[in-house]
Amino acid sequence: MARPDAAGHFGPYGGRYVPETLVPALDELTAAWEEARRDPVFQAELQELLTRYAGRPTPLGEARRMSAEVGGCRVLLKREDLCHTGAHKVNNTLGQVLLARRMGKKRIIAETGAGQHGVATATAAALFGLPCDVYMGALDVERQALNVFRMQLLGARVVPVEAGSRTLKDAMNEAIRDWVTNVGDTHYIIGSVAGPHPYPALVRDLQRVIGDEARRQVQEHAGRLPDAVVACVGGGSNAMGIFTAFVGDPAVKLVGVEAAGHGLSTGRHGAALAKGRPGVLHGSKSYLLQDADGQIAEAHSISAGLDYPGVGPELSFLKDQGRLTLMQATDDEALDALQYLARTEGIIPALESAHAVAAARKVARKLGSGGLVIVNVSGRGDKDVEQVRRALAERAAVPGPRKAAGRPPRPPARRASATRTARRSK
Repeated sequence: MARPDAAGHFGPYGGRYVPETLVPALDELTAAWEEARRDPVFQAELQELLTRYAGRPTPLGEARRMSAEVGGCRVLLKREDLCHTGAHKVNNTLGQVLLARRMGKKRIIAETGAGQHGVATATAAALFGLPCDVYMGALDVERQALNVFRMQLLGARVVPVEAGSRTLKDAMNEAIRDWVTNVGDTHYIIGSVAGPHPYPALVRDLQRVIGDEARRQVQEHAGRLPDAVVACVGGGSNAMGIFTAFVGDPAVKLVGVEAAGHGLSTGRHGAALAKGRPGVLHGSKSYLLQDADGQIAEAHSISAGLDYPGVGPELSFLKDQGRLTLMQATDDEALDALQYLARTEGIIPALESAHAVAAARKVARKLGSGGLVIVNVSGRGDKDVEQVRRALAERAAVPGPRKAAGRPPRPPARRASATRTARRSK
C-alpha cells in the first residue's frame, strides 16, 4: 500500500492548506495514527469492534439474476450495506474514536452529507460516551430527515448549515471553523479520503478492510481476482476502501463512478474528476469543480453523498496515473438502477451505491460471459426511500416519454436454450 510522502502528498495532490492553529492538531493526529497502526493492542481492539459491533466481515454475494441479465458475466456484490448503521462509514468512525480516546480528546465533531457518516459518528461517540456535534447542510437536513432523527436518537446534536449551497461542502466549512476554535479538546472525524494530511491516508487505511475482505472472498468464491471493481465516487472513502487492495493488480480494472446529475453537459453534476481541474479545498489539493474564475462551483446529485465539488487526492493521483477508469451515472440512471437492484436481487441500495450499480451493468455487459465484476454496495437505501418516492412521482408527472426503469429479468429457466439466453442479453 502506497503511503503519501512526509507532507501528505500523492504526487502533486493532497498536502496541508490549513490555518496555523490546526497544524499542531494535525501533527498530533499524524503521530497518533502512525503509532496506533503499528500497535497490536490498538489493532486488536479495533478488530474486535469491527467483528463484534460493526458486523464484519460483510458478505460478498453473487447477484445471480443480474448476472444472467447482463449476459453471463458474474457480478458479485460487496455488502457494506449490512454493516451496523447501514454503510461502510462505521469502519472509519470506530477507528477514529479509538484514536480520539488515545489522544485524550473529550469531544467529537463531524460533517455529513447523506447522513450515513453522521449516524456512524454519532454511534461511535455514543458507544464511548463522548459528546458529538454533526454539521449538516440545511438542504441535506431536509432530504435526509430519517438520518437526522437517527443521529438525534443516538445523542448527537445536528447543526444545520444555511450558508452556500446548504450541502456537504458548506457543512465541512463549518466543521473546520468549529475545530479551529476548539482544537484543544475536540477531534474532528472527517468521513472521506479528503481534507488535510493525514486524513486521506488515515481514512483509506481504516476503510481498506473492505478491499482486503473482498480480495480474500473473491479468491475463495471464484478462484481468481475480478476483471473489474466498481465503486461510486464522491469524496471517495468507499472507493479507496475497496480499490486499495487491488491497486497493485494491473489486470483488475478500477472503475470509479461519479455523479453525472442532470448530465455532464449541463453543469449540474458532481463529476470533479471528469470535469474539474486541480485546486485547493478543505485543506488539500485535488480535482475540483470550478468556474472560469477559479471559484468553487456548486455540485449537484440526487444523492446527497455524491453532492460534493471535490474528490480525495489519492483518486486524483490514480486518475493521472491512468490507473482509474472513470464512468458516470445520471440521476435518472441511478434511480433506475436502484429500482433494478431492488426488484432483481431484493436489495434496496443507497442512491450513492445505485450509481455504481448503473455503471456495473455496462461494465459487465461489455465483459460478457466469463467476466467477473465486484460492485461495492456501500450503503443501504432506507435513508433515501422517501426522496426516491418523491422523485419517481415527479417523473411520472412529467409528460412525454421517459426511459423505462430497468425491468428485472425473468428468473433463468432451468434449461434455457442458448438462443433464449442470447436474446435476453441484448
